[in-house]
Amino acid sequence: MIQAQRNKYMENTVQTATPAQLLIMLCDGAIRFCRAGVEALKNTNYQDANTNLVKVQDIISEFSITIDRNASIASDLLRLYEYFNHRLIEANMKKSAEPAEEVLGFLIQLKETWMQAALQAKGITAAPVGASHG
Repeated sequence: MIQAQRNKYMENTVQTATPAQLLIMLCDGAIRFCRAGVEALKNTNYQDANTNLVKVQDIISEFSITIDRNASIASDLLRLYEYFNHRLIEANMKKSAEPAEEVLGFLIQLKETWMQAALQAKGITAAPVGASHG
């Protein structure tokens, strides 16, 4: 019962989200799956590692498919996404956490960048990540 309510909540959240919010939700998912993949690699649980790393690749592919090709940054982002997928495949094939950890770091930075961009698009300026508040 609780799971059904949670699923309905998530469905409503996704259906009412702005494009920026959807992008950030996808980043959250990619980060979560990448962390799980790294952890599974470190624990030599290669089946779980593969499952999670493929989920990250699927999300990154979604980023590539939905990017506005007319945006000035599109070609740079596409190259970055291609690099992410290359490193995730490398992590999966070599059973090495290091390439996936690198992608994880980039995904976290990317999410922070998208969050800043979403705030700026709303006309809200936020302190840079890591800035002191005092």
